[in-house]
Amino acid sequence: MSESKIAEAGKKMTQEAYPSFRFTVEIEGVAQAAFTECTLPTIEWEIETVKEGGLNTHVHQLLGQRKESRLTLKNGVGTSQLLQWYIDTMNQKFVQRDVTIKMLDSHLETVLCWHIKKAHPIKWTGPQFKTSDSSIAVQTLELACGFIEISAE
Repeated sequence: MSESKIAEAGKKMTQEAYPSFRFTVEIEGVAQAAFTECTLPTIEWEIETVKEGGLNTHVHQLLGQRKESRLTLKNGVGTSQLLQWYIDTMNQKFVQRDVTIKMLDSHLETVLCWHIKKAHPIKWTGPQFKTSDSSIAVQTLELACGFIEISAE
């Protein structure tokens, strides 16, 4: 690659690190209530190790199946679409939905999007009630993830 192309590519790259507290969550394209936390799924593959006879310097590591991944969402307890989704799942009304997480910059413009296709609830954790604490009651919902796409918008 020529020096001019490298310099041009360098100019396009930003050195800005984006804060983790500016994000939105959409389910089926509809923005949801405010979330206190969103933990994106880990994308990881199983590795099959193959030892080749006569080759003692290293082993081959072949990609296998993608491991299961989960999206974790935390927000204040209230009447929400998320809680209803989980209640429906408990009642064996299994519905997969598309979830989009958007990371925003300081101008509230979308920087990156994680599109999670065919997500469904697998775990709900209710709030902890304490008489000595005046914090907001927070629920946690874990979603199994189908396909995950990452894009810059």
